[in-house]
Parts: sequence; structure tokens; C-alpha cells
Amino acid sequence: MIKTVKIVSLSSGLIGEEFVKHQLKIGVERLEAMGLKVKFSAHALKGIEYLDQHPEDRAADLLEAYSDPEADMILCAIGGEDTYRLLPYLFEEDKLKKVINDKVFLGFSDTTVNHFMLHKLGVKGFYGQAFLPDLCEMENDMLPYTGKYFEELIRTCAIREIRPSDVWYKERTCFDESQVGVPRVRRENGGFELLQGSPVFSGEILGGCIESIYDMFGSEVHEESVRLCRQYQVFPSKDDWRGRILLLETSEETPTPEYFEKMLLAFKEYGIFDEVSGVLFGKPMDEIYAKEYQELLVKVIDDPDLPVMCNLNIGHSAPRCIIPFGVPAKVDAEGQVITFKIV
Repeated sequence: MIKTVKIVSLSSGLIGEEFVKHQLKIGVERLEAMGLKVKFSAHALKGIEYLDQHPEDRAADLLEAYSDPEADMILCAIGGEDTYRLLPYLFEEDKLKKVINDKVFLGFSDTTVNHFMLHKLGVKGFYGQAFLPDLCEMENDMLPYTGKYFEELIRTCAIREIRPSDVWYKERTCFDESQVGVPRVRRENGGFELLQGSPVFSGEILGGCIESIYDMFGSEVHEESVRLCRQYQVFPSKDDWRGRILLLETSEETPTPEYFEKMLLAFKEYGIFDEVSGVLFGKPMDEIYAKEYQELLVKVIDDPDLPVMCNLNIGHSAPRCIIPFGVPAKVDAEGQVITFKIV
């Protein structure tokens, strides 16, 4: 059972800005109401500009969090776009390897890259939620579906199964203090949708935000990310992908179908689709390009035998479940459930 949560800002320093203080207060109070002690890493609240200029301090905060004997959970504040810059400060002299352990690590979006760092070191993380977008939700309570999975994680340090949410929520267009207590717009949600292949497939899940993954190995724009991920061998080899289930979801930037296809083609060229046992795809934010993305998955993969299941409530579309990485999973599209083996 989780007793102490340590919040880290490994990407953006947004939670240190004055204009989110009302959300910060909500999040801390919500965690404390769950009976949790809340701690912030040394630099987590130093703001966007400072953390942009000091990736070494962001890395130091992760090392601090893993070294803190009181912290049971490392909770990422929010995503961003450059957590790859932490790589030299974590992997030179095996700094991260020397302190890493099996604390619960939770985050999504740009934190995808941190999850791949942990994977390289044989550590399992949890994907799908973060402090600012989930614990600091401005409705009077956490979104019920989101809260259900977070509470299960802090109670058991595991997730046993995932089922679809009955509703999904449009993203807020305003986040100022006037929105505190204002309900989000709800829409009826469909269940898991099998695009192709067997309705039942198994494997350990690995993946995350498709843009973040692409920037690790195939991007022509983020050359420094590709270079550093290659230098520290963070992106898994083809053999490492064998038998896994690939999780993909799109960011709040809602990539165009053309860019989405370009990223998928890079995955195909790398050979990932030849190795994995199936693909899971998260519901896009506000369902933007949902059908176009689904059509492109089928077109680019070009293998009707590879299972592809869509419309997971994960990542950038609210509400959010939590998916454990590195745990045997069984996907049952007909039964509308993903189950995980608890070791």
C-alpha cells in the first residue's frame, strides 16, 4: 500500500507556475484526503523556465525520488517534450541504475521516454495518469473512472483489469480559477473496438505516446532525441519487441493523419509490427481524427492477422485508466476486458 507520494517534474515545470496554484492546491488536498503524505522533489516547483534550462536538476530529482526511503510512489507532474535531455545525467556512470528500485512510477505523455529508460534497466512502470491532469482535475472530485484506477494503484500497487469507461470528456479550453467546480462536458463512450485479428491476444505491454516514441528512433526533427536515445540504447531492439503488445496513443497536439501515417511507417520500417503480438490504440483527445487513425493503422500495418484494438481510455483523452508495463496481459475484445497477471 502506498503511504507517501513524491511528485517530480521530469518534463515541463508547469506545476511551479503561479497560474496553476489553484490546481496544485486541489491536487495536494486530494492526495492528503486519501491518507497519503505528499512530498515534492527539490526542483519540482521551480517553474517552466528554470527546469527548461536545467535538465540536470530534473534528472537529480528522479535520482532523489528513487533514493528516498520514505517515498513509495513517484508521481510525474505532467508531460512535456524534452525529457530525453535527462539521459546523460541518468545513464553516465550508471547513476540511475545504482539507485533504481521497484517503487511505483506513474506518468504518461513525454514520460513515455522515462518509461523506456526504466524498461532498459528492467524496472516496470505504470502508464496513463499524472498529477496535474488527473489529481488536480477541477471538478469537485477526480473523474470517477480515473479515480477508480488511481485508488486501486495506491491501495494494491497493481492493476488487475481494465474495462472501458461509460463516458469520455471533452478537454477544457480554460484552466483558470473560474473553472474550479465546473463539470466537464461528457459524451457517451463506445467500448473497446477490435479493428482486425483475433479478439484474444496476450503479451507484456510497452509503449505510450506515439510522438514521443517516434522521437526516440525515427524523427528527423528531434535529432538530439534520436541521437541520445541511440547513444544510451534506450529504444528496444527488434528482439525485445517480440511477443509484446504495443500501446500507442496520440498527444494533445492531435497529429494530422499525414504525420500519423509517417510515424506508423517508421514503426513498420523498424520491424516492430513484425514482432509484436498485438496493438492497443488509445482514444484520441476529443475523438479528433479517430476514424482516420484507425484506417491508417489497418492500412500501414497491412497484416490482417495482427490484432489491433482501439478506443482505450488511456493517455491524452479523459478519463484515463492505468496500464502496467512489463506484466503479462491478456486482451479480450469480445469480453471487453484487459486482465493482468499479478505476480
